[in-house]
Amino acid sequence: MAKLDPRRLPGFLAAPDPACRVVLLHGEDAGLVRERAEALVAAVIGRDDPFRLAELPREAAARPGVLAGEMAALALTGGRRVVRVRDAVDGLAGAVKEALAGPGEALLVLEAGELPARAKLRALLEPAQGAAVIPCYRERGAELAGSIARLLREAGVTAEPAALDWLAARLGEDRMLLRREVEKLALYAGPGGQLNEEDVLACAGEGSTLDLDEALIAATAGDIPAADRALDAAFSEGASPVMVLRAALRHVQRLHLAALAMSAGQPAGQAMDALRPPVFFRLKPGFERALRLWPPHQLAAAGDALLEAEKLSKSGSAARPIPDRVVAQTAVLTLARQALARQRRG
Repeated sequence: MAKLDPRRLPGFLAAPDPACRVVLLHGEDAGLVRERAEALVAAVIGRDDPFRLAELPREAAARPGVLAGEMAALALTGGRRVVRVRDAVDGLAGAVKEALAGPGEALLVLEAGELPARAKLRALLEPAQGAAVIPCYRERGAELAGSIARLLREAGVTAEPAALDWLAARLGEDRMLLRREVEKLALYAGPGGQLNEEDVLACAGEGSTLDLDEALIAATAGDIPAADRALDAAFSEGASPVMVLRAALRHVQRLHLAALAMSAGQPAGQAMDALRPPVFFRLKPGFERALRLWPPHQLAAAGDALLEAEKLSKSGSAARPIPDRVVAQTAVLTLARQALARQRRG
């Protein structure tokens, strides 16, 4: 049971196996870790019952006997209990091993950040009977679009495939942000409503995601002033340097795919329409202008440069006093200068 098959995950979160006594949720997406932990708590308790939920601070949980005692305790109102520990680290491994070996029917939910394969908690629980280990990595593409569709359905709203693709391409960096945007969309559509591309642009297209799209389109089309303005707007709306660099890399990769299709004889319109998710209708003219400026080999080189910029943005130290925002801004405006040079050469 420890390494849960992803296909079984939705069913497990809705109805955890009674034989499972410990669930470790870990990964880069803290919002997804929290969302899945709350789903497990709701599945076991069903409602807010303080007698069946014990939330332990990490320091308290690490003390000998504390976790095992909570796991063995019975609820005053009857039913299965949940013991929840946030910010779990390897220092809890001894206490978790003691609790897993002891009596009790409670479910222990451990929420952790990224854990390497050799982490003590993973090494303890992945081979253990009565334990489940669930990685929580950022969803992308079709998987993310499916999650957005599910969240909308839970709110009584549906969305056209193109609208889901647009949302999946722009809201995948942060699970909590994704939930807020879905809630906003559900209110916009109303019970039983259906969302199309124009609806999601009107409702969720404001702020950093749309500003960032416009900055990247302008940059690769050689419009330096427009790229600079849109990039400043994206930063002011909360876009992070890493978010900018990853979005730039995705944009260049999509241009590269379309450029390869054009070099094989496809018209620009067909090459764009074949991308998944498709190019948003409002951005198609700028995307096509960029596509006609960049040959495939130069887009591949631009992608390599963006990967190096992302590495640089993550290696901050006293020896590298360049702010991450400057690294990201320089990388995007370098694209714009290169595109402008190609434009002038005709």
